[in-house]
Amino acid sequence: MPPGQPPLPGPRPPSVRSVIRHHSDHVGSLLRPPELLEARQALAAGRLAAPAFKALEDEAVAGAIALQEEAGCEVVTDGELRRESFQSELAAAVGGIEGAGLDAWLWGSWHSDELGDRALPRPPGLAVVAPLRRQRSLAAEEFTFLRCHTTRTPKVTLPSPSLFANLWDPERSTAAYPSFDRFMEDVAGVLVDEVRELARLGATYIQLDAPQYPLLIDPAWRSFYEARGWPGESWLRYGVDLDNSVIDAAPGVTFGVHLCRGNQGSRWLVSGGYEEVAQPIFGMVHAHRLLLEYDDPRSGGFEPLRFVPEDKQVILGLVTTKSGRQERDDELEARVMQAARFVGLERLGLGTQCGFSSSVVGNAVTVEDERAKLSTISRVAARIWG
Repeated sequence: MPPGQPPLPGPRPPSVRSVIRHHSDHVGSLLRPPELLEARQALAAGRLAAPAFKALEDEAVAGAIALQEEAGCEVVTDGELRRESFQSELAAAVGGIEGAGLDAWLWGSWHSDELGDRALPRPPGLAVVAPLRRQRSLAAEEFTFLRCHTTRTPKVTLPSPSLFANLWDPERSTAAYPSFDRFMEDVAGVLVDEVRELARLGATYIQLDAPQYPLLIDPAWRSFYEARGWPGESWLRYGVDLDNSVIDAAPGVTFGVHLCRGNQGSRWLVSGGYEEVAQPIFGMVHAHRLLLEYDDPRSGGFEPLRFVPEDKQVILGLVTTKSGRQERDDELEARVMQAARFVGLERLGLGTQCGFSSSVVGNAVTVEDERAKLSTISRVAARIWG
């Protein structure tokens, strides 16, 4: 059953906390240290005990937090170092999904002018085959460790519900979920429970990662969704409605939504501006902050920012994580001023276009590149906004 046309969402519920307004940010993931990657392989092979692995993992996360603080970051994450991929924790935390190995998060036709294209097939066994059973929190461990190791604003990243639409298979999933809608309701339900738990633990800033929406600017990906009976405009409204159910579950938390065009191994999935998806997403989603990809001409111009409502802040992803190219301060400041023609300067901020390592397959950058780029963001943001 294709998703129906949901009603337009109403006003965002009032917040009991002040909305976070930092003018510098970064999407979240950081490069995994080689020793952590080796330890993960040793754990999987049975050569390393779980307690020893957790100690190494904690040490790596503490190092990632220190790197961000030394770079002057106002917002700090745990680097997503405990995850296989930015979206993998949903499958790791619930039962009912088969075939959710690393390949499940990497498939697609990836592009790079420098590195060449790479096509990875969708794993044939990937599907939800039993009702979702939440076995643990997705991010409570990440947040509590982060909260205890920084005095900066801690940010937790979670996947947008409709990112998992491709897990419902009409041949393999109907015994568990007779309709696609029922499956998506359960996915959203898992994430609603998650944000409520994070809010109870003291989280003040949560980001939903939603690269699935910009995919619709590409005709091939739009056809992928439409072949499943999901017309583009209806699909956007449906997905945003699910996002809002998650956001509205924790009214005291500042929410960001990150929209990019794919980020794995310094490659990307689609090219084009936000024009086709801007109005329904920017205007309808209840998030307070929009983290947008703007690091090269492939991302289009700033004109779609005219659709951003006055109650939202835009973090301009002008600093690339796909290469070690170091952006100049004056170059970044000039681009921020260009964007300010469409969104007032005080409602803008500066950040990365995506993470440095959206999965264990990191981008073609070094830790020093990472450190320098985060420092640049902090420095330029202070120069522009004080």
